[in-house]
Amino acid sequence: MYKRLSSVMFPIFAVLLIGALVWGYQENQEKNAILIKAENQYQRAFHDLSFHMDKLHSEIGNTLAVHATSQGMHRKGLMNVWRLTSEAQNEINQLPLTMLPFSETEEFLSRISNFAYQASMRDLTNEPLSEKEMGNLKKLYANSSEITKNLQDVQQKVISDRLRWMDAESAMATEEQTMDNTIVDGFRTVNKKVQEYPELDWGPSVSSIYAKRSVKKLDGLPMTKEQIQTKAAKFSESEHGKIQIQENGKGTDWESYTATIDQSKDSKLSMDFTRNGGLLISYSDTRPIGTKKVTRKEAMSKADHFLSNKGYKDMKAVNYDEFGNLGNLTYVRKQGDTLIYPEKMSVRVGLDNGNVTGFQASDFVYEHQKKREIPKAALTVEQARKKLNPEFKESYARKSLIKNDYSKEVLCYEFGGRINGAKYKIYINADTGMEEAVEEIKPVNETT
Repeated sequence: MYKRLSSVMFPIFAVLLIGALVWGYQENQEKNAILIKAENQYQRAFHDLSFHMDKLHSEIGNTLAVHATSQGMHRKGLMNVWRLTSEAQNEINQLPLTMLPFSETEEFLSRISNFAYQASMRDLTNEPLSEKEMGNLKKLYANSSEITKNLQDVQQKVISDRLRWMDAESAMATEEQTMDNTIVDGFRTVNKKVQEYPELDWGPSVSSIYAKRSVKKLDGLPMTKEQIQTKAAKFSESEHGKIQIQENGKGTDWESYTATIDQSKDSKLSMDFTRNGGLLISYSDTRPIGTKKVTRKEAMSKADHFLSNKGYKDMKAVNYDEFGNLGNLTYVRKQGDTLIYPEKMSVRVGLDNGNVTGFQASDFVYEHQKKREIPKAALTVEQARKKLNPEFKESYARKSLIKNDYSKEVLCYEFGGRINGAKYKIYINADTGMEEAVEEIKPVNETT
């Protein structure tokens, strides 16, 4: 009996064992193939990074080498600097550096990129590089030389010692100190040296890109939980007792309060307030939204009434879109005959009954000024209109205050119309007649 059972079971177990070995071998081969592919990608990105940093150093040197009046070469050099820093940033993002403090170097490259782009895009004939900007380039030339040398030192060790990025990634993940962390140590050295560089004066246009908006910079006294509860009750027209208040980011630059109200099992109101001044940043109603019944016109009318009723005066809708049974509107404040685009907010409307289900007003809160000094236009609307493409079919024109590529507020004539079968907004600078921005208006999205 035992022999008969063995004669049957042994071949079965043998087949299963061989199958398991083959499966394990195939799995191991696939795993190795994936690891090799990842390692090759890391190595390529790293060597490309070293190459582009060396080219960046050379390009800055080329820009400094030509005469101060060589605007054409300055523009070409700065555009190449912008392109190379963009390449370097892209390659850094391909490396497994998430667990490594490399943010100083990334921000340093980002600032160089923005500085080079904005300087190259302006009219260098009328506004050539200043002494301060040339001084910045000289410092960047020296800094980029040091960064390049450090990266090339790491590159030589990677090549000579056949180091693997997969080992560096493991070292960062386990924080193991005994293994060879040449790559990790090299990048830490680069980041530490960049951190020690003296801060450059990049100018207001570049600095404004990195200016952090903090609730502490807002006017108004710090609010207590009880004061926020009163504000939340007034805005939501609810009873004090139902409102729960939570403090956020205590002791940081982002202190705020969140007020929540449980209305039913499926519906909850949530409101975020700044600590300074108790200004409402966002509002959300999680009620279930039924099938679409109201029109676009009715939804906009309901949103207009909601904002006016809540104290947001002089707001004008400038964009409308639909996603399923929700309507989304963008509003900006209107001062006199001018739209103030920096002071914008988005409003969400349920298309079952047209009631507002939420809005986001952080831009409005941080940018709002009770009375803005709107500059006088040097050009008339007729003069600005002559700057448009002759094929542009204009449907409206109005004054708008926008932020340009340099984060500077400029007065424009906003022209809406059609060309090439699509709708556009074109913003013409009311002083220079230059196109500051072009925006395509997508058809209303009515997805389900």
